[in-house]
Amino acid sequence: MSYLTVAPELMAAATEDLVGIGSAVDAANAAAAPATTELLAAAGDEVSIRIAALFSWHGQQYQAISAQAVNFHQHFVQTLNTGTGSYLAAEAFNAEQNLLNLVNAPAEALLGRPIIGDGANATTPGGAGGDGGLLFGNGGNGAAGSAGQAGGAGGSGGWLFGKGGAGGVGGVGIRGGGDLRGEQLRNRRRRRCGQRSFRAPHRFPSAIGIANPCCSSIGNTPLNVTKSNTRICPSPLCAD
Repeated sequence: MSYLTVAPELMAAATEDLVGIGSAVDAANAAAAPATTELLAAAGDEVSIRIAALFSWHGQQYQAISAQAVNFHQHFVQTLNTGTGSYLAAEAFNAEQNLLNLVNAPAEALLGRPIIGDGANATTPGGAGGDGGLLFGNGGNGAAGSAGQAGGAGGSGGWLFGKGGAGGVGGVGIRGGGDLRGEQLRNRRRRRCGQRSFRAPHRFPSAIGIANPCCSSIGNTPLNVTKSNTRICPSPLCAD
């Protein structure tokens, strides 16, 4: 991979030169336009008129192409100027970053925090945000917690200038063990009700005027259910 070395001051000088060239071309096109786009016929005959019209048409086409070239030139100059500004900003940022690293490295090695700079945001669930610089800098934001986990704490801000990071949002709550135990007991009662063997005539008499839930649908006749002939009872009365 080849490396590119850029001199921003040379790029800025080239941009100024291109702007000057564009201005000179624009002035030349404007001066040539009347003499090339509106030719007068040499005589009143039809041939002279047609020749003048032909040369005028060529002059108009030249002006149209020149206008397109001017637009391209302006776009090129603008792109070059933007690139020059980007390189200058990158150079300034690198110089500033090197200076910050020179100042922060001893403090971070000794105290665990830089002098200047913002703390990093947490990325792991429930993680705490990084602390900002001791003097200047904002604390990083804490990460949101996973299910049943508290959100992470925000990092501390600088002592002189800076604010602490925002804490992470807590995770979704999980149902407690007591509710789960109760649900298990209810399921066990349902299974006992469904699997119990019973004798319908002795347990559910129908003479008291209440329909026997374990009777057949014809004449309220009790079902003779024995242990050898187990039937699932839908009634809650079968539960112990």
